[in-house]
This record gives sequence, structure tokens and C-alpha cells, in this order.
Amino acid sequence: MPYSIKHIAQIISASCAVLEEASIVYLLIDSRKIVFPETSLFFALTGPRRDGHSYIHEVYKRGVRNFVVSQKIDTTLYPNANFLLVNDVLKALQTLASHHRSQFHYPVIGITGSNGKTIVKEWLYQLLQGEENIVRSPRSYNSQVGVPLSVWQMQRQHTLGIFEAGISTVGEMEALANIIQPTIGILTNIGEAHSEGFANDEEKLKEKLQLFTHCQQLVYCKDALPTGNNIEALLNPSIQLFSWSKKDIATVQITSETRLLNQTEIFILYQEKSFSIFIPFTDTASIDNAISCICVMLLKGFEIATIQSRLLQLQPVEMRMQLKKGVNNTYILNDSYSNDLSSLSIALDYLKQQSGSANTTVILSDILQAGIADDKLYVMVANELQQRHIHRFIGIGKVISKYHVVFNNIQQTSFYNTTDDFLQQATHHQFSNDYILLKGARVFAFERINHWLEQKVHQTVMEINLSAMVHNVKQYQQKLLPTTKLMAMVKAFSYGSGSVEVARLLQFHKVDYLAVAYADEGVDLRKAGITLPIMVMNVDEAGFDALVDYNLEPEIYSFNIYNSFQQYLFQQGIQQFPIHIKFNTGMNRLGFEVDDVEILAKQLVKQQTFVVKTVFSHLVASESAEHDGFTQHQAILFNTACAVLEQQLPNRFIKHLANSSGIFRHPNLQYNMVRLGIGLYGVDSANGTELHLQPVATLKTTIAQIRTVKANDTVGYNRKGKVLRDSKIATIRIGYADGFNRQLGNGVGKVWLHHQLAPVIGNVCMDMVMIDVTDIVNVQEGDEVEVFGKHLPIQQVAVWCNTIAYEVMTTISQRVKRVYIEE
Repeated sequence: MPYSIKHIAQIISASCAVLEEASIVYLLIDSRKIVFPETSLFFALTGPRRDGHSYIHEVYKRGVRNFVVSQKIDTTLYPNANFLLVNDVLKALQTLASHHRSQFHYPVIGITGSNGKTIVKEWLYQLLQGEENIVRSPRSYNSQVGVPLSVWQMQRQHTLGIFEAGISTVGEMEALANIIQPTIGILTNIGEAHSEGFANDEEKLKEKLQLFTHCQQLVYCKDALPTGNNIEALLNPSIQLFSWSKKDIATVQITSETRLLNQTEIFILYQEKSFSIFIPFTDTASIDNAISCICVMLLKGFEIATIQSRLLQLQPVEMRMQLKKGVNNTYILNDSYSNDLSSLSIALDYLKQQSGSANTTVILSDILQAGIADDKLYVMVANELQQRHIHRFIGIGKVISKYHVVFNNIQQTSFYNTTDDFLQQATHHQFSNDYILLKGARVFAFERINHWLEQKVHQTVMEINLSAMVHNVKQYQQKLLPTTKLMAMVKAFSYGSGSVEVARLLQFHKVDYLAVAYADEGVDLRKAGITLPIMVMNVDEAGFDALVDYNLEPEIYSFNIYNSFQQYLFQQGIQQFPIHIKFNTGMNRLGFEVDDVEILAKQLVKQQTFVVKTVFSHLVASESAEHDGFTQHQAILFNTACAVLEQQLPNRFIKHLANSSGIFRHPNLQYNMVRLGIGLYGVDSANGTELHLQPVATLKTTIAQIRTVKANDTVGYNRKGKVLRDSKIATIRIGYADGFNRQLGNGVGKVWLHHQLAPVIGNVCMDMVMIDVTDIVNVQEGDEVEVFGKHLPIQQVAVWCNTIAYEVMTTISQRVKRVYIEE
């Protein structure tokens, strides 16, 4: 449903010059995600650190000619471009989406709550898609920006909308309510998530209920409300309330639940009728989310038999894209979350973000129930692929194969009627050194392709949550001035997390600098297509060629390394090579002495071989309050050295001193840039409460065997693990060769299993560890065990090992497979 640019100008009350004719189909907020520039409208959003106006030149160069701005632009620099001037760009985006929503009169379900929004949305899609042509939020697009982009997808062929609304503080829901304009509301629960922006749960409830101001019907759980709240008093009395409860009288009463091996039977009383419904899940969250869906189906008048049949067919919702190592140096991006145009576009963007300059392959099944005629649908798919320069496309399904001609502009294509056909005819040698996106409807069972392509290693994996890493970056950036740059430390294989994958993420999110320990780490990043400036911290003569060949910038920390590199550059005829000067202000590890700054300055000015990009030092104890005096002393020494260089050098340089803990404990030491290391990975080295960091790395393994050991018998080498009672002992697939520290043996360390801690018994072996699971019920071989992560913080594991989180992370073996996930 295209809009003319003149119509949009009227809708958002923009002032503008004479407009060029333009038809707008796509709304764009990210300069990195331009696919169809001719029909896109770029909103120059302004945030605490990024100003969309600074990307206008880049966006214009890539073909976009339509912009919404809040600053006056010199239009002579941008021929044939339209600039719509408004007071608030975000408000303009929301106003446009609200207008678009008002053009449609079919039902819209609005979902909010602390948890479960995305699951309920996706399950309703599974349950209702037989009767409805549904438009819904892609993934969890539920923010002040995400909701407008979600609602913009509404078209006349749809018959039902399902949108999430997420808020983080008071005053946000009103705008989302105006955009979604739900006719049916669902309140999942009120819990601990996103509580920082509210005084208490009551305030959070009142804010969330604003979504339902003009709803006709509301589904909610009485048990999930803050104690003492009467929801009826907080809502418009015209709203039909449809409640459910496990404790009190409600529209739908859950009289009991019976958990079986892989199912739960839910017993329900509704309109004086008793019946039961089976769901293929046993965890409490899934049960509650399923009940919300049951209520919606009852509200919409579905027969009980139909509800019973469909609930039993519910599929788990994978809310994360996984990037795994595959055969022949490939990477597999497995996105089984959904299979529609919106999610395909998101997955393609992520594929391009991670692939860099490597070849890309997309394996796609028929897209089912898209609500668009097949001929138009697959032309749109082909355009999405072509615009992102996908190298190879493999279509699986009779329908997509029928339209193979529309994909002819892609370099390589092949088509198969079924997944079986593909697996029978394809060979591993066809896939080498490329990034592969798997995106298939569930009936095509693409998990079989995933297993076929996946590199076979043992079942111990370290999950790297890239979404959590982005969250952590933003947490630290909130503590910085808008002008303060950010250098991210990706040395030591990114603290064990995988250098290339992490660097690509950081480059995509416009971190200013990267730092590695050695030149060969920088070379690997350059070969992977990383273009950010890279500082190399430990330089020696063997790495000089690599520094020059791969545009790496060395840390110069002594006159010896200074003279050696200066002589090398002189012989190569190279001048003005970028370097970073380090001063020793108390660490006594590497760095020029501050007393030598005058001599250093004179050499720099005289020789002019180098251009100083940054000057820095390293704080010794920024995380410790007892050493704050010494930290300030270091700053004084650093200021002294910088002052001399500033006075004598012809160029300005960046100054940086603060590390992860220094960023928020010593805000006066931000200078022009800060260095973010372990905090990037969710570890607060200062153990403070100011930052709401998320763990990035989760180390997981599985149980290989379970046995009963009789009282007074022993477990493991040297008979160190003695049991005092008949015990159930599980052997898990991890050992000190994987990085599981031997100090965790003999009851010192524990692992997380079935919501409990299970102690290590006996000595840690090279490839195996034994744990005591006697007091944990329903433990089975193959069960997943968390070594550290969300439930068992890495800081606690470090305490058990008598070390620090840095060491725990960096000693995880390379034989442990890294799996990268994006939520």
C-alpha cells in the first residue's frame, strides 16, 4: 500500500520545499539495512549517542531520496531529494504508523506483559492461521520504534493483526496504544522484567493497561496481577473482561494440571462445562502462555474439539537465530523462528552482517499462507535476495520450484521438490567457506539439513548471545558523553567468544575502535572483512610486515620498539604511520615512563615517521573503592604526559584511560574514548548494581551416563570422590581439556541441572566430569547441564576456582563449539 511523499508530508505535518514525485513503500531507520532505496523513506532518528542526520550523506549515496529530519539540511548537496522537516522524527514515525493503522478495520490483537508476549503472539499465529490471514510483529519488534515498523506491514489482504507492545518506563505506552489500536487485548503477566523504569509493580501495571484503553475485550490472568489490584477499577467499564485463574473464580478456571513425560493435561471449567486440553510442554511458562491462547480461542468462539486438536499440535518457538560452524569452513545461520517475508528480510540482514565479504547461500522452502499471490510473492523474495547480492539460492518445495525463473538473476540457483530430494542429491563438497541461511516452514523439516551441514563435534558448546552483547554495549554507552568514542577489546579470541563473529557485530553497531593483543589476530579480522581501525597491543619485529600490509595500528610502549619500528618504516619509505602511545602510570607492565615524555615528543616531531592516533594508559584498580586515590593519581600522571604531547605534536590525538569498571566508577576519566573489555561480555568487574548487564557466554554440555554408586564406594581417579550413601552419579561431557578447571573437583564446583546445583564429585578428568545428582529428580541421560551462564554466573565459577572471570572465559578450549545466537 504505497503512499505518495506529499501525502506523508500532510500526515506528519511536515514543512518542506517543492517535492519530487515519490512513492513510499518502506520505512527505513538504519543506514545499514537499505534494500529498496527508491521506495524507502529514511527517518533520521536521534538517540543518546547516534544522530540519524549524520548518516544522511551515506544513505543518499546508496540511492535513498526521501528523508524525515528535524534539522535544517543544505538541500543543494542532495539533488532530487525530498526532506520533510518535523519537530520530532520519532513522533513523526509513530504518527505515520498510527494513520496507516486507522485505514484498516479488521480485528487487531495487542499483547503486553513482562514475559511471554512473543510466545503468545507466535502461538496464536500457529493456532489461527487456518482461518485468518495474519500480519504480526516480526520477532520481538515491540519498542517505540519496533511497533511502528510492525504496524506498517498491515495490508488490505490481511484479516487479523497481532502486535506486541513492550515498555521500559512510565509514559511510553500511550504512543504504542495509538499505533496498535487493539480491539482485543492480552495481558500476559506483570513480573520482574524491565522493572528499573517503574517505582513498583502497581505503577508498571497501570502503564501497561493503557494499551487497552479502547479495547473491546481483554484476556488476562488474575493470578499474575500485583497483590491487591482490582483491574476492573483501572479499565474502561465497557471492556469485556475475560479472565483466567488457577486460584480464584474467573471466566476460565484452571482446576488442575497433570504433567506427563512430554505433555501437560490442563483441566478447565468454562461456562459450567468441564474439559481438558493437552499441550506438548511441561514447563510453567509454556503452560501459562498456552492458557492465554486457549482463552483467545474460546473468546473467538472456537469449538472445544478444535481447540483440543490444535493445542496438541503447538510447536516450540525458537526466538533466536543460531550461527554455527559447519562442514568445510562454512557457517550455518539456522532461523527456524518463522518463515515469512518480514522474518526473511531480518534474517538476510543478519546474514550479510556476519558474512562480511564471504559468499552467501540461502536455502528457502515454500512460504506458506503468505496472503499474497504466489507469482507476486516469489518475485518479492527474489528482489530481496538480489538487493543483498546473495551468491547462491536453493529453493525447496513444489511451489517455489514452479517460479524458478524469477530467481535467474542470482549467480547460482537450484530447486528441489522436497527436503528428501535435496539431501539425496546434494553433497558436502558443494558447500565451502560460505555463510548459509536456512529458512524453512516446519513441514519441510529443515533441521535435517541443519544436522547434515553442521560440523560434527561433541555435545559441549558455548553459546554466545550477540543480542546480550549489544545490550551490554548500550548499557555502558548510557554512561558516556555523546562525544566519547568506544574501543572494544577483542583480544584473546574475544575473551574466548570468537573474534571474527564478535568483531562483525561490533562493526555493524558502529563501535569506533577494536583492540587485539597480537598482529595475527588483527590479520584474521582484516581477512574476514573487518574495516574498523584496529590497535595491536603487543607488537614485536616479527609482526611489522603484517601491521603495514593489513593496516593495523601498533601500540608503541618503549623506545626499543619505537626505534625498531621507526627504522623498519624508514627502510620501506613509509611516513605518517598511525600509532598509539602508551604510558606507564602505575601498572608497571608496559608503557613509556611519564618522565620520558619530553624526549619522546622531540623524537616524534623530529622524525615525522609516525602520526599519533591515541595516547593512553591502563588503570590498575578502577573497580576498587579502596584504591580510588591511586586511580586519581594515575590520572594526574596521564594528564601530565598528554599535556606535553599536546603542546608539541602538530596533530590532535584521542586520549583514553578508563576500562570497563572505570567507565561508570570514574566518569571524570572518560576523555575522548574508553576501552570496553570484560564488561562487553556481561561481567561487571566492580560487582556494582548500576549496570544491568546480561551474560553473553553460556557454557553447556550434556549427561553421557547415569549410574548408582553404593555407599562407601568411590568415584574417579585416585578414589578422591567417596559417597556416604547410595548415590546417583552422572557423567557429563566436559573436562579440563575443554577448560573445566581441575580446582572445581571434589565438591568445590557445581553445575546447574533441572533448576538445581549439582556438585562435582571426584577429580576432574581430561574429557569428563562426574556430578552427584542424587537429590535431583527426573535426571536422564542426554539432559542439558549449564556450566556457567544465565543461571550460574561465571563470577561464581571464578570464585570456586580461586581466579577471575577473565581466566575462566579465555581458557575454554577451541574444541568447544561456539554457537552464536541473535534474539
